Amino acid sequence: MANGIGGAVATINETASQSALKILNQGGNAIDAAVAAAATLGVTDPFSCGIGGGGFMLIYLAKEKRFVVLDHRETAPASVRPDMFTENGKAIEWEDAVSSGRSVGVPGTVRAWDDALKRYGSMQFKQVLAPAIQTAEQGFKITPIFHHLNSGAAKKFGLYSSSSALYLHEGKPLPVGYAFKNPDLAKTYKILAQRGANAFYRGNIADALLNTVNNPPVHGNAKVRPGNMTQADLLNYEVRTRLPLHSTYRGYDLYALGVPSSGGVTVALALNLLENFDTQKMSRQQLEHLYLEASRLAFADRNAYIGDPEFVDVPLAGLLSKDYSKQRAQQIRLDQAASRTHAALPGDPYQFQQDPSIPLRPRAFAGSASAVVKEESNHTTHLTVSDKEGNIVAYTYTIEDWGGNGMVVPGYGFLLNNELSDFDFTAPHPNIPEAGKRPRSSIAPVIAFKDGKPVFTVGSPGGSTIITTVLQTIVNHIDLKMDMLRALASPRMSERNLTTTQVEPNFIGGAQASGLARFGHQWNIDKSDAEIGAANAITFNPDGTVTAISEPTRHGVGSALVQKKAH
Repeated sequence: MANGIGGAVATINETASQSALKILNQGGNAIDAAVAAAATLGVTDPFSCGIGGGGFMLIYLAKEKRFVVLDHRETAPASVRPDMFTENGKAIEWEDAVSSGRSVGVPGTVRAWDDALKRYGSMQFKQVLAPAIQTAEQGFKITPIFHHLNSGAAKKFGLYSSSSALYLHEGKPLPVGYAFKNPDLAKTYKILAQRGANAFYRGNIADALLNTVNNPPVHGNAKVRPGNMTQADLLNYEVRTRLPLHSTYRGYDLYALGVPSSGGVTVALALNLLENFDTQKMSRQQLEHLYLEASRLAFADRNAYIGDPEFVDVPLAGLLSKDYSKQRAQQIRLDQAASRTHAALPGDPYQFQQDPSIPLRPRAFAGSASAVVKEESNHTTHLTVSDKEGNIVAYTYTIEDWGGNGMVVPGYGFLLNNELSDFDFTAPHPNIPEAGKRPRSSIAPVIAFKDGKPVFTVGSPGGSTIITTVLQTIVNHIDLKMDMLRALASPRMSERNLTTTQVEPNFIGGAQASGLARFGHQWNIDKSDAEIGAANAITFNPDGTVTAISEPTRHGVGSALVQKKAH
């Protein structure tokens, strides 16, 4: 945590935070600094993010007093069909889908960085990529968290010669303390610095990317499914500039992402449900019980209705209606958790639609099958930056799974995403694969205002647990009156309409767990990744100072910096 004046930055990595601070100190704004941090994270945290993927950037422009969202979610190539992940009438195994060329969406990150800098920044690629280039060339000693993540992806990396050469030695992950460098990624960043974003979508980088997708650089006799991406897919990629989703909660104005991310919608759905209860005199256990029940119902609606708005009529007005939340809240009991023997069914938001011209399709996806939460990777990264002018960036970007699809593009040093595995594999569903479609995301950065002024921003990685991490942090901060550091540090519970609630190991056996168990809640721990989320936040204090907060323990401890520390 760091408190001071001027700009502030919070990321999951000290080198990335320093890159952002360097750009702020050189006169860059929050947008410039965010791109610098993101590019550096592509070097230091390559298993979670990089230019082979996509994301969502939520920007507040202080001078204009407006928000903008840069949606650079990966898109499905033109060859994609709804049955792309089914064979012999059955969905293929998720791990087989991930480790394939078939899972790669058209990357949007480079195009979004370029759009952000040209429209809202004050610097060019040459300046903001310089810190990342230096990091990639000079290298750094592998940390325990880098080694842990590399180990988690080692099996996948072993399938490909280019990935094995960069991240493994004799088939094993590079050890802690090893001096890691990525000269190929430095070369790629230099090309972008010299020639601009178009150099990623055409020319040598594009050719290498396409060849990797369509002819995977397999190691030995490994067999993986190739993709079918074309030059036209790369050239046709467009960033979508969208309005933010706006909701309110107990006097706060919350600005978040709309569709195709489900994150902002689901957070708003759950908070709308909670707002129907007077929590001021409730115990912590009572309030956390309500948080879990609200999250369960919100996820039921998320799973049933949300997809790419260019392909699916999402009933947003109905879902976000306060009257709809009053109706749904009647299903929540104050004294007992709902039965977890079956998933909660979605509600009917269509009767609350304000626009009668929107076609009614209320039953197409609302059956019990759509209540199932599909498998979704937990590996993404989030960063947040503010500047002395009051601009704010809350940015979550990703390559989806640990190490994406496992393929390093030979000669260029970056991993490809497996984002198309975020589609649901079987129809009917609003999130089935279709050509040009963006798979539903869980990314959920939030910027909160009160009385017309910013008060905090928060976001996290974590697949579908992004939503519950952001939601629980907001509930901790607003309802439980925790300062933001405590709100982030508290043990996390992730209820996603499953038979049990995912929790962190330090939660089990404590007073919270015992108390909530009396309501009927049951717990599980994801043994492959026990931590839930890796959040970052900035608070904007009444005295004009800013406080940057990053994870105090999770993900190897994050990094929070300010331009000038307060005395």
